[in-house]
Amino acid sequence: MNLFSVKNKVALVTGASRGLGQAIAIGLAQAGATVICSSSRKGGTDKTLKAIKKLGGTGIGIAADLSNRKSVEKLYQKAIKKTKQIDILVNNGGTIARFPAVEFPENEWDRVIEVNLSAAFKLSQLVGQEMIARGTGKIINIASMLSYSGGITVPAYTASKHGIAGITKALANEWAAHNIQINAIAPGYMKTDNTQALQDNPTRNEAIINRIPSARWGDPEDLVGTVIYLASNASNYVNGTIINVDGGWMAR
Repeated sequence: MNLFSVKNKVALVTGASRGLGQAIAIGLAQAGATVICSSSRKGGTDKTLKAIKKLGGTGIGIAADLSNRKSVEKLYQKAIKKTKQIDILVNNGGTIARFPAVEFPENEWDRVIEVNLSAAFKLSQLVGQEMIARGTGKIINIASMLSYSGGITVPAYTASKHGIAGITKALANEWAAHNIQINAIAPGYMKTDNTQALQDNPTRNEAIINRIPSARWGDPEDLVGTVIYLASNASNYVNGTIINVDGGWMAR
């Protein structure tokens, strides 16, 4: 038996249009899974689907606004209609807003919490019901280094990522007995559009690299191996944990 196989499994990956989600979706497809790729706009995952097809994999695109709970429910319903079941859920979709805490807009707080935390819980709840009925399933949440620390000018994002760490443990406590594993990955500093400003700032860029024992920024593809591990039978007795993929940032 290949412990790390996800062949013939169905995975749903949110935020799969670019960056971490795109790399995760492509990696799962390359490993043999059928991947439902979700993004906030119609056609948003076209590049991801094209890359999957080029590798000989199978991908399906579905648009869903994670800030709208009815849209999240429709995402699940469309996914189930197309594939009949979901074996692997990757809650990767997310957003960020930067304002000093004293003037942080209420609407931005609500938007970030809804996209990053509430949508992840709602999808887990919907997919979890089906997984419980079948007695098997894998849920992988994308946490953050800010699941551990406070950050600056990103209170909503920090709260949401602390929340992701919390629901990962809470769901594992309830669903582990049903042979469902719920874990999280906390990426370190990754080369994505969201971190481009930091990469382009010579002072911040140097400070970040100097703290990372691996002495480099992470690439989105650096997450794929950990995702495959958590999505496969190799992690059947791993539950409620957060795995840092950070080049050693937290160890420094």
